[in-house]
Amino acid sequence: MVLHAARRVALFLLVWAAAGRAAASRDEYDGPLLNGNFEDTPDRSQMDGLKVLGPDAIPYWKTTGFVEYVERGAKQGDMALTVPEGAHAVRLGIQSSIEQQLSVTPGRHYAITFSAARTCTQADERLNVSILPDGVAAGELPIQTIYSHNGWDSYAWAFKAKHGLVTLVIHHADDKVEDPACGPIVDNISIKTLNPPHITHDNFLRNGGFEEGPYINPGSESWGVLLPPTNEDPISPLPGWSIMSYSKAVKYISSEHSRVPHANGTRAVELVAGLEAALVQEVDIIPGRSYKLEFTVGDAANGCVAPMSVMVATAHGSQSVTHNSTGTGGCTRGRVDFTAEVNHTRVVFYSSGYHTTSDGTGTLCGPVIDDVSLVFVHPHARRLFR
Repeated sequence: MVLHAARRVALFLLVWAAAGRAAASRDEYDGPLLNGNFEDTPDRSQMDGLKVLGPDAIPYWKTTGFVEYVERGAKQGDMALTVPEGAHAVRLGIQSSIEQQLSVTPGRHYAITFSAARTCTQADERLNVSILPDGVAAGELPIQTIYSHNGWDSYAWAFKAKHGLVTLVIHHADDKVEDPACGPIVDNISIKTLNPPHITHDNFLRNGGFEEGPYINPGSESWGVLLPPTNEDPISPLPGWSIMSYSKAVKYISSEHSRVPHANGTRAVELVAGLEAALVQEVDIIPGRSYKLEFTVGDAANGCVAPMSVMVATAHGSQSVTHNSTGTGGCTRGRVDFTAEVNHTRVVFYSSGYHTTSDGTGTLCGPVIDDVSLVFVHPHARRLFR
């Protein structure tokens, strides 16, 4: 009896420990992954200097390849390594990865947010994000351009779950440098369940106020979260919208630390890549009907001082709207009227210029888009909705 009781206790502890290694089963996520900021430290017996020795050394994570556990103040030669938040992060050497198991709901959309900093200026550092066994891969996230002045940026990437239990993998794909430790630092990994909005009687565009989007880590509020181009992430972390670009991104910002034009909203999009990235949504329309497209162009109160012009394009032409920014958070309302000639159109926004903040740091900035709506200019538009 004692032996059987001991076995039952041992089995319970084993199951309990295994459950602790995976995220809790729930439909709604909105925050950091377990040990997503890496402040729960590995045992020193599992370390050789900065190098992580065992695949399970970092609590709640599994590592593969040459992975280092970096503390704030650590150096690579004479260069101090950047830790985006807190005191610790991980550094992914060549062909290395970190992974964590997640419990999700099949068919639902999720956004992953994480921060990354480059450490090897001569290396072609490339981060891939994937979900297994779904086979959902992001390709290569564009981390070559640094958008902020502090040496790191936050990125978002989204997926649609096919299975209830999946594994998030962040992989450093570069293998062309001799130093096996050379690679990006990763920190602040979070997840949010996305609830894609639908069109309404008042707006043919989905998520026109940009309120539905990825989790923004508190430590990155001042800089926002970069949204990758659609060719890198076919499931957009900004529901309803796609980012069209070869390698650049747009920035998702919060009213907690940036100025958002819409008075009743808390989120907006800053076009920080000039002509190289566009915000796009496809929408169904009815030929012969008249439409009104309205939107707000402003600045994030981040010292982006310049006349900032936004090009707005549909299948029926394009128009430029200029906001004369003083860098303190003003805004300008724009409007485009057209009569539909086809049954669908793309609504496209992009900045017609390149801008940096006036503080001399070289931080990329640009016009902020918010409160976008497309409606009939017709008294009986509501009849089209059921």
